Amino acid sequence: MIVAAASARATDAAHGVDTEHLFGFTEGSDIGGPGETELESETTARLGKRGGRYRAADSALVLKLPLSDRFRIAPGVSFAAYDIGGVPGFGDREIMALAGAFLEARTRILVRDAAPFGLTLNTIVSANRVDATTGLGTRGLGAEVGLLIDREIVPGRVVAGLNLVYALGQSRLDGIDGLQRASGLEVSGAVAARFAPGLFLGIEARYARAYTGMALDGFAGDAVYLGPTFYKELTDTTWISLAWGTQVAGSEAGLGEDRDLSNFDRHQARLRIGTHF
Repeated sequence: MIVAAASARATDAAHGVDTEHLFGFTEGSDIGGPGETELESETTARLGKRGGRYRAADSALVLKLPLSDRFRIAPGVSFAAYDIGGVPGFGDREIMALAGAFLEARTRILVRDAAPFGLTLNTIVSANRVDATTGLGTRGLGAEVGLLIDREIVPGRVVAGLNLVYALGQSRLDGIDGLQRASGLEVSGAVAARFAPGLFLGIEARYARAYTGMALDGFAGDAVYLGPTFYKELTDTTWISLAWGTQVAGSEAGLGEDRDLSNFDRHQARLRIGTHF
């Protein structure tokens, strides 16, 4: 296993750098190789609505298991915490709970050292116990499909990433009759540059749209986020990344506001820490 892990890291080194976690919310196309098991903790903070107090944190613990140079699975569990008070349209709530479980699968279609860019297909299926926006209890199922694209602009020094993601789900909220259905589309791009060995700093932009139907029907609102990214290798096997995004533009269907703070948050931050063995 140690030899296989070293071989996988050498493969990534051949095309400059492991890009998966360089960009924050945007992700690179690398997936590791057989024998390179990775344990990752991811926490996303979501702050601010139109009024009142809105603080939410979503955390996940993921075990990443590459089965080949081209395919990886990653089971995980998620947790949630909410502190909501005085937000129009939201009930006051303070909870911490097990939020659900998920399974991610990634298929690497193009490798950067043999193609103009790297390309990976990412799919996630999830079962949820907590509604991501309101913090209400729920019984829900979700799915996400994404294309992860990256390219080394300056080999080993400057890397760009582009993600295209479609998500959909349905749920039955506690105390509310009927099924709730929703879908979303997000396009994100980022550039990261190496400022020191194992240290990358960058900038990221994301555009997201929310819909009340599962097939991108029933437009609900959109948002544009912009912010910095940070990535640092702490040891040969451990790394940390941090990204912050502020909603700089957006609109909510029917309201004509200059932000959508019902379907989206004013600020979003993501912290990841991972180690491979």
